[in-house]
Amino acid sequence: MLRILGRVTSINVRKVLWALDELGLDYGREDWGLPLRDPKAPEFLALNPNGQVPVLVENEFVLWESNAILIYLAEREGQLLPKQLEVRALALQWLIWQTSELNPPWGYAVNALIRKTPGYDDAAKIAESMTRWGAKMDLLEAQLAKSGTGFVAGEFSIADIALGLSVHRWISIAADKPVLPAVSEYYERLKGRVAGARWMGPETP
Repeated sequence: MLRILGRVTSINVRKVLWALDELGLDYGREDWGLPLRDPKAPEFLALNPNGQVPVLVENEFVLWESNAILIYLAEREGQLLPKQLEVRALALQWLIWQTSELNPPWGYAVNALIRKTPGYDDAAKIAESMTRWGAKMDLLEAQLAKSGTGFVAGEFSIADIALGLSVHRWISIAADKPVLPAVSEYYERLKGRVAGARWMGPETP
């Protein structure tokens, strides 16, 4: 059986769990990640020297980095990635964009307004974080409006799993935000999926 090491409060862990549920695969999950279990422990570092979750373990095979795990699962099962090369490339483009461009701007705002992390209380920095995050969300809004299919690359894929969880975080944060109708429709569409709804609850923003 597949084992997933990571806490469900991690957005990157939830990416993998959602994909597993979409694929109907059996798996076990073990809590790792602070404050539950320190990923800097030697036994965890032996699996992922970065000390980060999630980690996939399947017999002797070990894989870390959430997007690598998503691609592995999609390739293994022959699902959740478009077959046509160009459409597949677009899905992977948006999957990578979620990690490299969409996630970084939200750091300060999420720590301040969702995690309530001590020291993240500078109003100007919160506003700056929300502005930069909103600018990236505008790009997603434009892509969704253009695609006309309801999904970022034309058909449901692992890119939508990653982006859906990011949109859930955007919707969940208590702050002034621009109105993004295509993003709002996208969110409701993804929450309508049984596997998606499980990982986009109020307890996991």
